[in-house]
Amino acid sequence: MPKDIGVAVIGAGMAGKAHAAAFRTAATLYDPVLPPVRLVSIGDVNAQFGSIAARRFGYERSDTSWQAIAEADDIDVVSVVIANSLHREVVEGLLAAGKHVLCEKPLSDTLEDAQAMAAAARTAASRTAASIARIGFTFRRTPGIAYIRELIMSGTLGNVLHFSGRYWTDYGFSPGAPMSWRYKGAPGSGALADVGSHLAYVAEFLCGRIHSVSGGRFSTAIGKRPVPLGAVTGHDHAAVSDVFEVVENDDYAAFSAEFEHGSGGFEVSRVAAGHANSLTFEVFCENGAARFDQRRPAEIELFLNSGPSADNGYRQVVLGPEHPYIAGGLAMDAPSVGFGQNDAFGYQARAFLEEVVGLDEASSLPRCASFDEGVHNMELLQAVAESALASGKKVSL
Repeated sequence: MPKDIGVAVIGAGMAGKAHAAAFRTAATLYDPVLPPVRLVSIGDVNAQFGSIAARRFGYERSDTSWQAIAEADDIDVVSVVIANSLHREVVEGLLAAGKHVLCEKPLSDTLEDAQAMAAAARTAASRTAASIARIGFTFRRTPGIAYIRELIMSGTLGNVLHFSGRYWTDYGFSPGAPMSWRYKGAPGSGALADVGSHLAYVAEFLCGRIHSVSGGRFSTAIGKRPVPLGAVTGHDHAAVSDVFEVVENDDYAAFSAEFEHGSGGFEVSRVAAGHANSLTFEVFCENGAARFDQRRPAEIELFLNSGPSADNGYRQVVLGPEHPYIAGGLAMDAPSVGFGQNDAFGYQARAFLEEVVGLDEASSLPRCASFDEGVHNMELLQAVAESALASGKKVSL
């Protein structure tokens, strides 16, 4: 086990801040067996953004290039939280420099680049001084979702018959929202890649591997957007110019999927006014069903088919220390204290650091997803795009 761990985050936007805060709290979660975590650098091409984030979250410095972080001897672990199209160059450079890398989803903006990144991860893992490369599928750490998985895997709910999920957001519903990298790219690189990637891995986490998709459909509701006058972070709205650029990808996507057991329907949007962050799903099984809503993350709804039908129905289950992640994972881990999405980033950072320092998997949090799993997630997104471009035809994976 190393004497300490130097951490950096590349990207000072919305998700980058979540990673920065997560590493700050990771050592305080669960049994304090981690070596000291040194918060070394926040990297961002915008020096102001990087400097502000470094001061806010207690990092020693900020850098304006990923190369500076790759070359730094005091950094061991790096989160990459930047535009999808930049992932490959940065991740490959960090792995070549011997860093451990946690990459945001989706793995890249093209399947070819994602496959190259997975190959680089396997090469880095085979070196004598091996580097670990993982992708953050953060919603796997949500206690309610992890608990529903336990209910399915234990047989309490039993085999899945049907999954119905949606991820509605509204960061792009205003025609005045500024142009950014999120609105550029091939079909499927919009709402599908941004939030549909989350919904896809959540569905497979619960229901097993998707074997085929069909009924793919894309829609671009707002065809052009104004160019911002300055730098924009995350989903922020900002002052814009009178120059417009064409939106290249999907505001809305929908598709159906076939699992080994059962089928599912999926719908995602970035123009669903009034739904800032609405990941919701219902999973129907042999012995009952479960329902989850990210807007109420401290509970699930559960239906178990027992007793007379007149008395059956969904009931609220408030999450607490008996459910995944919460005992030891919150400063006040008492019943009904509550839980939020930011906590899941802390569990993710903790799990990654536990693997980096060599803690036994049996006594650690579940490992973060591999780059190969990230490639599969992108293969699924590409299959949806192929279905949509072929008027909804079935595409096998």
